[in-house]
Formats: sequence, structure tokens, C-alpha cells
Amino acid sequence: MTDNYVFQFPISNAYGGKMNQPNHLRLFTASRIALVATAMTFAIRANLIGKLGAEFAISSENMGIVVGTAFWGFTLSILIGGPLCDILGMRRLIYFAFVGHISGIVLTILSTGFVSLFLSTLLIGIANGFVEAACNPLIATLYKEEKTKKLNQFHLWFPGGIVLGGLAAYFLEQFGLGWQIQLAIIIIPTIIYGILFMNQKFPSTERKSSGVSMKGMVTECTTPLFIFMVFCMFLTAATELGTNQWVAELLGNAGIPSILLLVLINGLMAFGRAFAGPVEKLLSPAGILLSSAVLSSAGLYLLSQSSGYMLFISAIVFAAGICYFWPTMLGFVSEYLPRTGELGLSIMGGAGMLSVAFILPYMGGFYDVQTLTNLPDGANLSELKEFSKGTPEFIMLTKARLIAGATTLKYISLLPLFLIFAFGWLFQFMKKKTSSYSLIQKD
Repeated sequence: MTDNYVFQFPISNAYGGKMNQPNHLRLFTASRIALVATAMTFAIRANLIGKLGAEFAISSENMGIVVGTAFWGFTLSILIGGPLCDILGMRRLIYFAFVGHISGIVLTILSTGFVSLFLSTLLIGIANGFVEAACNPLIATLYKEEKTKKLNQFHLWFPGGIVLGGLAAYFLEQFGLGWQIQLAIIIIPTIIYGILFMNQKFPSTERKSSGVSMKGMVTECTTPLFIFMVFCMFLTAATELGTNQWVAELLGNAGIPSILLLVLINGLMAFGRAFAGPVEKLLSPAGILLSSAVLSSAGLYLLSQSSGYMLFISAIVFAAGICYFWPTMLGFVSEYLPRTGELGLSIMGGAGMLSVAFILPYMGGFYDVQTLTNLPDGANLSELKEFSKGTPEFIMLTKARLIAGATTLKYISLLPLFLIFAFGWLFQFMKKKTSSYSLIQKD
């Protein structure tokens, strides 16, 4: 079966034109809305870590395992879907994502404890991975001459979706609506991207259209430069996504609504990615990555030292740092190592999500340990969580968590510190080489 249509419904093309050619605008728009749905799962889940943990009596470490499950699912689906993109077809990957999002959201709403949360979160993570596995090579193929720019414009809707999801969660909470309603709103962009992808023709992947064999693609993914980029992806993703998942909880006692801090960080990221083209011309991809490492390390350290509204200043520095990490890593590989094809993009995305799956429970466990360290000997964390606001026990726990959150962020700031040295080398390496892939491979 050819990879021409998504759900096989005979509807008209939303933006006009004939079905015998891929509709770039509609496919790009649908991809961005699919990414919005993906991002909203991140934002709303980040806002609910503490609430779900309290409702189902789950520790921070185990909630880290639950949240990390989404990244395990993401890694699984992107590593399966990416290499098999030509065989399965982008259409089927999008179909899997759509079904996974709908069923995962419904199952999460119906969850009753750790196991059901674990399984439903895994399903949502798998759906998120299929979105990336299909849409990254789709964008790279549709816009071959401006990959880094378009991938940044595509990925601006990840922080953009987090802003939408974060604001929705905040206002729904202000109206007294429960976490189930917050999760249910993710169904809206899911339905929209499903409709937009209906009846659309997809192009062949760039790797397939350029005549690179599967064996050649696999071989290309063993080159030293690619392996180096995969290693860096572990650290960039942990810095960006790991922090974004925990920041609302870690700074929940710092004197401001922490979900709004998450919204600010991701709003600035979305704004920055909208201007990725001029930034790339000014700095080059390697220069962007080096600058990002410096700013993200500084931003994390500042967040760990700030409180009250000074946190917003620190958040601006951190947002500027992580803004271009993910899409520029993908854009660099797609531009300078194009023969890695969809497999290269999938390995990069999978590596990023795998690192976050590892670090989330570690951050949760570290946060719990630091909280206990700042409580009197013999204190029971689970029992203290039961006390009402304003009681001496509640105030004592709040102070301990404030210190623990700052310590955790300070510790995490070491990750981008390593990246400063790694991207410093990459910047110098790329200065000595031309942007030609063939010359890089000869060296």
C-alpha cells in the first residue's frame, strides 16, 4: 500500500490544491499541532506531579518513575518508528500517534494508582514518540534547503504547547476544576491534527529519494561525529526536558505560582525559535549550541539561588540557554550528516528521551533525600504531606522543600557545564572544516 493517505476518509484538502502532490502548508501545520498535543502532555503532567503523588500516596521518586515512563515510551516508539519510517510509512506512524494519544489520555483520567498511571503514561509517551518519528523526517524532506530553520520553527510549538497547556492548567485550577479536566483538554489538539492529516499525500523520505541504501544509512550512524552528537544529546535533553518536567515542583515553594514560571520559560523558547533563521546566520549551528550551553548552565545556577520574582529574571537566562538545544541538534545532524537519514534523527530523538527517562526518577529521589536532610531526624515525609496549610508541620516541610529544590537545580547545572567544553570543541572543529558533508567525512 502506498503512503498516500492517513485515515482514508474522502474529505477535501483544507488548503486547496490537488491530492497528487504533498501539500506543504497543511502537512507543516498538522505537524505543529501534533507537537502542541505532545507538549501539552508535558506541561499538564509537570503541573500534576505533586497533586497525583498526594492523591495516590506516591513518593516523589516513584512519581519520577511514572513521569519517566513517558520518555521510555517515547524512546521505544521513535527508535522503532524512525528506522522503519519508509517501511511503515509516515501515515501509519501518525495513525499510531493519534490512537495512542486518545487512549492514553482516557486511561490516565481513569487511573486509580501507580500501576495504571504508569501504563497510561507509557502509552502517551509512545504516541509522542511516533509524532517525532514521523514529523522530523517529514519536515526535513519538505524543506531540504532550510532544515535547521524549519525544524526550529516546527519545534517552537513544543514550548508553545507547554505555554498553552500550562496556562490552561493554571486557569482550570483557579476555577476549581480537577486534574481530569486538565488532561481532557489535550484531546482538542489531538482531534485537530488527526483531521488535518486526513487524506493527505506524504513525500518519500529524503534518504529514500536521494538513493541512500538502508545499509549506507546505518553505516553513516557509526561515524565519530555522529556518535559525539548522540552523547551531547543525552546532556542537552536532560538539561532542557528534565528541568522542565520538575521545575514546577522544585520551585513550588519559592514564593510564586511555579506553573507560571514554566509558562514564562517555554514562552520565551517559542519566541526564540521563531527567529531561528537570523540567529543561525549570525552564529552557525555549532555557535548556537556553545552559546546555549553557557546560558543554560548559568540559568540553572541562578534559579537555584533566586526566590520570589527574581526567579523570573533567572528563568529568562535559562530559557535563552535551552531555547535552541533540541531543534539545533537535529538540524545539525540533518545538515552535516544527511546520509544518516531518518535513522539518525530517530537515534538523536531517542537518545534525548532516554536520558530524560533516566534523570527524572533520579531528580525525584535526590529531591526527596534533600528534603529529608533539611527536616529533623526521624521525620516522616509521607506523614508531613498530610498536614494542612498553615500548620507548623506544613511550614517546616515547605522550608525543607524550598532548600531541596534549590539544591537539586544547582546539582543539575553541572550537566550543561560539561556541554560548554564539548560544544567548544565542536565549534572549533567546524571552523576548520567547510559545511560540506563529504569533506567532514574525509577528515
